[in-house]
Amino acid sequence: MVVDDDPDILVSMRTIFERQGYEVFTVDNGSDCIEELEQGFKGIVLMDLIMPFMDGLETLREIIKKRLNKDIVFSIITANGIPDSDKLKGLEQYIYNYIKKPFDLEKLITDINSINV
Repeated sequence: MVVDDDPDILVSMRTIFERQGYEVFTVDNGSDCIEELEQGFKGIVLMDLIMPFMDGLETLREIIKKRLNKDIVFSIITANGIPDSDKLKGLEQYIYNYIKKPFDLEKLITDINSINV
């Protein structure tokens, strides 16, 4: 699942990963991500940090609070680098990696293919 408020990112990521044989869900906000998890989504979640209403870290905190993180691997998509440790407090163990925008396409595919869910 790709969670990002930028429609161009959603379309690009869907195209990239469908070509790799993945089934791809895209949502443009944290609330919809949580809803997909509540409906049983399992797998990899690529989550943008900066989104309106509920940012990526707030979304991740809510997911953990609701215990929806079982069988989910979270990778953070960021243009701003890794957040400081105060913002990440208690979330570090749930984040598999950070994927920097703009994406290096080959590295992105390699990173996702290496995740065992």
